[in-house]
Amino acid sequence: MKLTAIILTKNEEKNIERCLRSVDFCDEVIIVDDFSEDKTIYRIKKIFNPEGSRNPQGFQIFKRKLNGNFSNQRNFAMKKAKNEWVLFVDADEEVSDELKGETQKVIGNQLSVFSKNKKPTTDNRQQITAFRLKRRDFFWGRELKYGEIKKNRQVGLIRLIRKKSGKWLGHVHEEFRTNKTVGQLKSYLNHYPHQSVRDFLNDVNFYSSLRAKELYQQGRKTSIFAIIFYPLGKFLLTYIIKLGFLDGPAGFAYSFFMSFHSFLVRAKLFQYKRIGANSYAEKR
Repeated sequence: MKLTAIILTKNEEKNIERCLRSVDFCDEVIIVDDFSEDKTIYRIKKIFNPEGSRNPQGFQIFKRKLNGNFSNQRNFAMKKAKNEWVLFVDADEEVSDELKGETQKVIGNQLSVFSKNKKPTTDNRQQITAFRLKRRDFFWGRELKYGEIKKNRQVGLIRLIRKKSGKWLGHVHEEFRTNKTVGQLKSYLNHYPHQSVRDFLNDVNFYSSLRAKELYQQGRKTSIFAIIFYPLGKFLLTYIIKLGFLDGPAGFAYSFFMSFHSFLVRAKLFQYKRIGANSYAEKR
């Protein structure tokens, strides 16, 4: 099995060591860094030093500006991968031991089938070329099981991909799109997002700006009605209907902050429509 892990970074000194140590089973690790200003690169090189690394030849760092487009970063990294299969892991995620074993097993099976079917056959065309990985979130010292994160925990995200089977789309909250068959793994990615209120607020502000600008560029509109009632509706959906309250205080905080994200997206889009996204960014 030959597998490349891909990680995008930007000021991830708090998370990057845990993430990197969890992909030590991969044959190659590619990091695309958006010019981090903290100790992210230092910590990366500390792990992948020439003497201590098990596979320093398979480690690469690319410096590349995000420019508000996560899909472009992911597609760029995928083209740099030497191996046929790639595993996308966010810097605040960790590949569990169970997922390591399952990944190695399923990729080995897929590669053996493709190598045996060199000519296009019906079975070959229908082979799975991407897999969804279920993700469990740990927030404020506990695992969340309901509300905002419930879908990712039960269904998962496409993260294990065979090259040239599709591409990433969307500037933010990007998704991998393919017309091939998508499989499902049983094991989990562990996710440790915005562990403090300060981090959560910074993330909400950053991602809401990207999303609002993306909607502005698509010609989307909003209204005072949407600014007021969409966030309220989202909170009721995630906290009440999707049972976020069962996650205790952490569940309330998560539902509240994600609803605040919805408010900021629409409030910023409203401003963009009035003065232009670029002008707004300059005034900030």
